[in-house]
Amino acid sequence: MDALVFGVIASSALVIGALAGSRIRLPKAVLAAMLAFASGALITALAFELFEDAYEHGGIWRAAAGLAVGAVVFTGISAWLDRLAEGRHEEAHGSEKLDPDAAAVDRAPSAASTSGSAGLALLAAVTLDGVPENLALGISLGEGTGGLALLAAIFVSNFPEALVGSASMREQGRSQAFILGTWLGCAALLTLAVVVGAGPLSNTSPETISLPLAFAAGAVLASLADTLMPEAYAKGGPTVALSTTAGFILSFVLSTI
Repeated sequence: MDALVFGVIASSALVIGALAGSRIRLPKAVLAAMLAFASGALITALAFELFEDAYEHGGIWRAAAGLAVGAVVFTGISAWLDRLAEGRHEEAHGSEKLDPDAAAVDRAPSAASTSGSAGLALLAAVTLDGVPENLALGISLGEGTGGLALLAAIFVSNFPEALVGSASMREQGRSQAFILGTWLGCAALLTLAVVVGAGPLSNTSPETISLPLAFAAGAVLASLADTLMPEAYAKGGPTVALSTTAGFILSFVLSTI
C-alpha cells in the first residue's frame, strides 16, 4: 500500500505539470528556472541515490556499465527525436514556399522549432530515467530504507519536465487529448514501477538491483547534458545557475534527513 501511495505521489507531478503546460502560458524565465531547479535536484538523485546505490549493490564495473548503457540509450533516442523534428520542420518550410500567403507570414521561430523535439525528448527522459528511478524508490520502500529524498527529487523534477514538455507539444500543434494521454500513460507506468520495485524486485539479488539503478543514473546524466540544462540555459540565460544550485541544495538536504 505504501508503494502505491508513493508511486501516485511521485507520478501525480507529471499529470499536474501536463495539465498546467497544456493550458497555461508561463514566461520563459519561469520555465527556465523550473527546469534548472529540476536539474539540480536530479544531480543529487543520480549521485547519491542512484549511482552510489548501484555501486554498493553491484560493484564499480557493473555500475559503470549500466550507467554507460543508460546514457547511450537516452542519447540515441534523443538524437532520433531531433532528426524526426528536423524532418517535420523542413516539411513545414517546404509547404510555406508553395503557399505565397504563408510566405508573407512572419517567420520568427517558434518555441517548437528552436527547441526541436523538446516535448518528446522530455517525455523520453522522464520514461527512461523514471522507470529505473521509481523501481529504486519501490526497492527502498521494500527494504525499509525510506526513500523520502528520492521521492522528493522525483516529484520536483517530474513537474517542470511535464510542464515544459507538454507546453512544447502544444507549440508543435499536438492536441490536448494527445498531450494528457501520453503523460497519463507515463504516470501510470511509473506508478507501476514503484509497486514492482517494492514487490518482486525487493527480494532479488543486489547485483540484479544495481543494473536498473545504474541505467537510471546514466539516463539522468545524459538527459541533463542533452536536454534539461541546455533548454534551461536557452530560455533563462546564466541566472539559471542559481535555480540549479537551489534544486541541488534542497534535494541534498532531504537526502540527509
